[in-house]
Amino acid sequence: MSPGGSLLAISDLHTAYEANRKIVSGLRPETDEDWLIVAGDVGEIFADIEWTLRLLGERFAKVIWTPGNHELWTPQADPVRLRGEHRYRRLVELCQSLGVVTPEDPYPVWRGPGGPVTVAPLFVLYDYSFRPPGLNTKKAALERAYEAGVVCTDEFQLHPDPHPSRDAWCHVRIAETERLLAARDTSLPTVLVSHFPLVRDPTLVLRHPEFALWCGTERTADWHRRYNAVAAVYGHLHIPRTTWYDGVRFEEVSLGYPREWEPRRGTPGRFRRILPAETV
Repeated sequence: MSPGGSLLAISDLHTAYEANRKIVSGLRPETDEDWLIVAGDVGEIFADIEWTLRLLGERFAKVIWTPGNHELWTPQADPVRLRGEHRYRRLVELCQSLGVVTPEDPYPVWRGPGGPVTVAPLFVLYDYSFRPPGLNTKKAALERAYEAGVVCTDEFQLHPDPHPSRDAWCHVRIAETERLLAARDTSLPTVLVSHFPLVRDPTLVLRHPEFALWCGTERTADWHRRYNAVAAVYGHLHIPRTTWYDGVRFEEVSLGYPREWEPRRGTPGRFRRILPAETV
């Protein structure tokens, strides 16, 4: 527990699973001043997303959210039939009605221990540029993934409407996010929050390397340096760990699916403290 509160983070809550929903029900701050980063994949069904963010918003001094790929799915079971950009905008409206910070809101400044630091939730998607060696085109990389039987459900559930493709949407989001980051207070360092890792290196440990296609974009590889990050928070890979790139701390903060967290030691659903930085 840190006097003055902590900037905490978690992702990939996947509340469609009852075991995960039970864990989320028990998530509570350590102090009344704690902020919580939720780095995507709360769930797929709109009602589950609303339940989770409302609960966390009532408990934490501030909640900061960026979407994962699962929030952007349009599953058959969801009465909310919006697709692509329209679904994202509805999610933003939901968050704003709950007081939850989104990538469309002014970036908040954490002034507690370890601050002041600008906390920037980023929504940038992926563009199939994390390709296996020797495969120089999206087409060739996707063919290899289909041959291997490693294909992300996004190909069937995450619609890019009105953009022509998911990678086209990604490039629109990159341009918009660069504009927002350039407009921030450049005198302050940042905590960059994205569902997908900003650099490719964390994907190198994937059991199925073909899945890296759906894990980010090479176009964000220098953002942790360019935007003076003290930490970069991400999820998506379901491999919670701390790594360092160019002297910047990267925190993968996912809970993941029950089949993944159940065999692990320790208490599932523990927050990662981003600030003040944990000492080893």
